[in-house]
Amino acid sequence: MTTSSATPTVTPESLDDLRDAVGDHTGPLLVAGAGTASDWAGVPEPGATVLSTTSLTGVISHNPGDMTVAVRAGTPLVALQEILGEHGQRVAFDAARVGRGATLGGLFATADSGPLALTYGSLRDLVIGATVVLADGTVAHSGGHVIKNVAGYDLTKLLHGAQGTLGVVAELILRLHPTPVATATVSLPAPQADAAGRARAVAASPVEASAVQWLQEGATGRLLARLEGTRDGVAGRVTRLRETLGAGAELLSETDASAAWAAHEAAVDGAADNGAADRAVLRVGVTPSQLTGLLTGLTHATGVTAAPLTGVATLSVPATAGAVDDVHRRVADLGGTSLLRRRPAGRADLAALGPAPTSATLLRAVAASLDPDQRFGRGRLAPWLPTGVTA
Repeated sequence: MTTSSATPTVTPESLDDLRDAVGDHTGPLLVAGAGTASDWAGVPEPGATVLSTTSLTGVISHNPGDMTVAVRAGTPLVALQEILGEHGQRVAFDAARVGRGATLGGLFATADSGPLALTYGSLRDLVIGATVVLADGTVAHSGGHVIKNVAGYDLTKLLHGAQGTLGVVAELILRLHPTPVATATVSLPAPQADAAGRARAVAASPVEASAVQWLQEGATGRLLARLEGTRDGVAGRVTRLRETLGAGAELLSETDASAAWAAHEAAVDGAADNGAADRAVLRVGVTPSQLTGLLTGLTHATGVTAAPLTGVATLSVPATAGAVDDVHRRVADLGGTSLLRRRPAGRADLAALGPAPTSATLLRAVAASLDPDQRFGRGRLAPWLPTGVTA
């Protein structure tokens, strides 16, 4: 375990190191991985010791026959995919920031996901077990190879999307899927108002698209549908998919398909507006039937990329309190969720979350049980989890 005194940072190199670091540092702790989501959610309170997971890396065990892998949480997913690829397997997960070195623990803690969530779900669905260090130094195991559970909680579910609060994930056990032999992307020019109907037609057809995504492009946009499988199977399904989508649907070349999905990732990462200092990026989630109405009402949104069949979208709005609050309010009125995914430097005034749902009471109760002093990620879930407030 290494310690830096310039910026209080502790870098454990093993599970025992991590447990000791939590026990030895009695003040607030800020869990950090590769830093690809450092400006997500709420602004951490200053003065916390950074608990870096960047040395908690590597595969613990891989069982190709059972299609499971146990891995340390600081492992970049892109590195794990290379190892699994040698066995024709993968973690079927494609969040935009994976290519920038995002770690499994960070992706799990932020509840990030990508277009493949349509078929395979998020990491909440792919992670079947976790080893977690709690605020009192307890090493707890949930799911997978269970050794000890804590107070009946399913820690795997609790810490997914907790933004580094409640506890720190040390190890994860994931279910795997085969790497497809062939992939293909069909593109259709379509305004946002038509995207939902076209996407439903794809879902109702037998083509079994693994991902369906709409991208805003200028005054209009286009719908992308990805197919995966055997070469012959994909070829036949492409023909059927183009018939389903109608005139204008085309099979993209491998180069054009890569560029199209890269455009989606750029929008998610906020690069669609070139990282402009006057824009904020939010991720929203509503029921699929509500997504079109929500996006139509957000006339000031740009860089929109949306999954019509799951109700999830990422968008950019002016970096003003009014514009960000408007998105949060509209989503909350629909019973959905919203999260600030990028804030310009120095803009701590931008709300990370919308109005607190009734479930926030349960969140505070869980926090009071697992981390009563709010040592982990203090400020990340404010105001849903106010500093110093217990259940």
